[in-house]
Amino acid sequence: MDTTPFSTLIRTASHDAHTEAETSTFMSDLLGGKLGVAAYARYTEQLWFVYRALEDRAESLRDDPVAGPFVRPELLRLAALERDLAHLRGPSWRTGLTPLPATEAYAGRVEECAREWPAGYVAHHYTRYLGDLSGGQIIRDKAERTWGFTRKGDGVRFYVFEEITNPAAFKRGYRELLDQVRADELEQQRIVAECKRAFALNTAVFQALGQEFPLTA
Repeated sequence: MDTTPFSTLIRTASHDAHTEAETSTFMSDLLGGKLGVAAYARYTEQLWFVYRALEDRAESLRDDPVAGPFVRPELLRLAALERDLAHLRGPSWRTGLTPLPATEAYAGRVEECAREWPAGYVAHHYTRYLGDLSGGQIIRDKAERTWGFTRKGDGVRFYVFEEITNPAAFKRGYRELLDQVRADELEQQRIVAECKRAFALNTAVFQALGQEFPLTA
């Protein structure tokens, strides 16, 4: 019997997919300061659709034995995203807000899991929020320096977890929750597969954004 902690299995299994998402051309160009603030704003818009899917049904999952322990109010990002979009796009930011087809597919899968498969929802929850707490801080720092946003202010609030004073301790606690997840070995394998799917869906969004914002030679 495999005694590897589930949090380790999930991290190891998704490592390659995670690397691919992080090193996408669009994200590399964005973090390298090669793209304008319009590309950053468009990316932020796409995030709104994904987090709306994640958070719209979060409350209804609070009492679920599998997903419930992961529903934590200090993680919620939608309000922060909306402040960022108001800063980036102005007060009428909702007008003309459109998801890319890849974003629609991603958000649709999150909604489907939230509605029908709480363990799958955990996979998406893990890939998004733990990523935001980790690599997201690099994006925030680059955005502040590249486009002059106020440190931890409007434009980058999505990356600021004001209610999490110790991210390292929070992530440790989150991994402990993963290790205690109410899922047998087969279900754990399905969760790991869904994590890989989540990274692939995210990478597809980056690829679509890369096509929308090609670097002009």
